[in-house]
Amino acid sequence: MHNLPVSAYTSQKWFDLEQKHIFSTTWQFLGFIEEFKKPGNYMCLDIGYNSFLVVMDNNYEVKAFHNYCSTCKTPILKNFGRLGKYIYCPTKNVTYDLEGNSTNANFPSLTIASIGVFKGMYFIHPNPNEDINDFFGEVLPYLGPHKVEKLVEYSKPEEIYVKEVNCNWKIIVENYIDQYHLAHLHSGTLNMYQHDKAEFGWVGPHYWFYEPLEEEYHEKLDSVSEYPLIDSVPKEAIGGYVPWLFPNIGLSEEENSWTAFHVTPISPSKTLVTLRSKLMNLPTKEFTKQANKSYAEEEFWNRRIFPKYEAHFEGDPMATADFMEEDVYVCEQQQKSLQSPKFSVGAQAEKGEFAVAKFQQVVKEWIEKQRTLPK
Repeated sequence: MHNLPVSAYTSQKWFDLEQKHIFSTTWQFLGFIEEFKKPGNYMCLDIGYNSFLVVMDNNYEVKAFHNYCSTCKTPILKNFGRLGKYIYCPTKNVTYDLEGNSTNANFPSLTIASIGVFKGMYFIHPNPNEDINDFFGEVLPYLGPHKVEKLVEYSKPEEIYVKEVNCNWKIIVENYIDQYHLAHLHSGTLNMYQHDKAEFGWVGPHYWFYEPLEEEYHEKLDSVSEYPLIDSVPKEAIGGYVPWLFPNIGLSEEENSWTAFHVTPISPSKTLVTLRSKLMNLPTKEFTKQANKSYAEEEFWNRRIFPKYEAHFEGDPMATADFMEEDVYVCEQQQKSLQSPKFSVGAQAEKGEFAVAKFQQVVKEWIEKQRTLPK
């Protein structure tokens, strides 16, 4: 840990600092814009020390509030669903309309939060009158040209990838942004990209990354791609756009899919990882047609997707030919190593690992900044 102590990954004190000064003060991912379709659709989000309620009002506008009654201060709703004409506090029977206004002039309205749209996603901020473009706007030119709002989520809610990973959230982020490990850990699973030609850097607290496709893959893309290609990405701009938006959401913007990679800290050594992917909005027959073309290229894929090595033990993630299993295993092993009395920080690759040290510095500076702001 070049810019943070080991305790930043293991202690409750650091976890509480991050909950208070990072996750309670930043824009947080809520969901995709298509999840709010009708007046009364609502969703709740608990992150950091905040609890939010987001609802579509009768004018089809999405509004954000802090999820507690302005009178008795208890939470109002949980999870997601659809309301009728009103929001009810179950504790004191206080009633609010869908714009957060109390129906009784003697009671105050709900406390307003900010809602914003970025790349087809809703984000929420605890303060009122915040502009999401002030936070994410600078990194937008470095992201993929994908028109996310025109894509469709291909997984049913019960099929979305959700996994509790036994490590600190920062270890997952550092693995995600570490360019150096791509050609090594994923030597049998990510051979479709030219890792040695990757370009990456920072804009404010956000990390951007791009690497071109491997030449043969790019040339044969129309036939070997597993899914239909995303038509909003010009062929000359196709590649892997894999940014990390501070503090806790990555994007994987690829030739045939677009994925939001969301991490939620649970404890100092446990993190919830949720992946939500989108594809082209096409009839099923088009996906079947493309899949058949890809399956016909078995020899091509056998040269690019294979286990890192034969299993050393039952269930060895390195023998799965699954890059997510490889990453999860390595992250969990790194968390375990922090407990060793022999643990020490080794040398840093000047280019390949610079993003890891930079991210640690961003975390440290964000906490220090928030702690010194006037209350």
